[in-house]
Amino acid sequence: MSKKVKIFSLSTCSHCKYTKQLLSECTVKYDFIDVDLLEGDERKAILEDVKKFNPKCSFPTIIIGEKVIVGFKEKEIKEALGL
Repeated sequence: MSKKVKIFSLSTCSHCKYTKQLLSECTVKYDFIDVDLLEGDERKAILEDVKKFNPKCSFPTIIIGEKVIVGFKEKEIKEALGL
C-alpha cells in the first residue's frame, strides 16, 4: 500500500486515539502531529496547514493520499485505504 497517511490530531482527543488505533490494527504506517503539543510559530504554521485541508480546523483531520477525512469515520478510512 503506497498511499501516504497523515493525521493532524490532539493528544487528548478520543476520536484521534481511535483513528490511530484503527490504522495500527490495520498495520498501516502513518505520520501524525499532535497539534496541542506544539507551541508558538510551529503550532501556528501547522494550524494553517490543517485549515488548507479542513477549514473548520477540527480533529482528527486525516489525509490518505489525496483524500481528506475529518473525524473518525471507520468505513471511509478503510475505503480510502482500500481495505
